[in-house]
Amino acid sequence: MVSEYQVEIETSAAKQIQKMQRYDQRRIMDAIDALAVDPRPHGYTKLSGTTDAYRIRVGVFRIVYVINDGLLIVTVTRVAHRKEVYRK
Repeated sequence: MVSEYQVEIETSAAKQIQKMQRYDQRRIMDAIDALAVDPRPHGYTKLSGTTDAYRIRVGVFRIVYVINDGLLIVTVTRVAHRKEVYRK
């Protein structure tokens, strides 16, 4: 039996989602909810220069998250348009 991961969304990522249009919010939240079942879905990418950060694409948006396999937790750290997601 495969255990589900607990998904946490950082405050900054939640604010980014709230600024989006409803349609995009729904697509983003569906993708985030799916991370609980499979935190490494088809098309995911490990971010270079990090030890545990990953990215998935949802249309023109990117969801950046960290996986803690020991505690079964996925933490969404950033959600933004593809042009802005990697800027600091």
